[in-house]
Amino acid sequence: MKRALRKTRAARAGFTLIEVLVSLAILLFGMTAVLGLFTFGAALSRSAHLRTVGSSAADAVVADLQETLFPLDAQGEAGEPRKLEEREVPGYPGLVYSASSSPNPDRPIEYKVVVRMHWTSGGVERERVFTTLLLREVPFGERLRRRFVEGVHEQPQEQSQIPAAGGPTPGSAQPGQPPR
Repeated sequence: MKRALRKTRAARAGFTLIEVLVSLAILLFGMTAVLGLFTFGAALSRSAHLRTVGSSAADAVVADLQETLFPLDAQGEAGEPRKLEEREVPGYPGLVYSASSSPNPDRPIEYKVVVRMHWTSGGVERERVFTTLLLREVPFGERLRRRFVEGVHEQPQEQSQIPAAGGPTPGSAQPGQPPR
């Protein structure tokens, strides 16, 4: 009797074919879901990378516009803006932009600049348009060159009404006067 009981327990010790198939089906379903998540994550990563490159390219265009849109006149001041056509974006081969500007009637040094960027991706011509505001002023690079190469220090056009740190404030005592 003990021997017969041992044989039946030994026969039941393994997994049946149905149990193995069910467990493999569950494993396959789980792995398919995880693989789908990896694919979705890779697509999101690619999209984020393309948005970052696009934003960086737009920043490069604006920096280039700030340096080149307003040519310097004979007196060294920023002149009227010029129309830029089919200009390469520095650092981005194959990316070209065009820009046109119009002045703000209320603020003559402020210009609305419409920028059209276009490139080819996967054999398809793509284009994006954005608008920015720029001030007609001497470019930053030129101001630095004048200051450090030529030694010219430009005076600020307006004096600030805010007192310097540690300086007198309205209602405080001036040197040689009693406090109020």
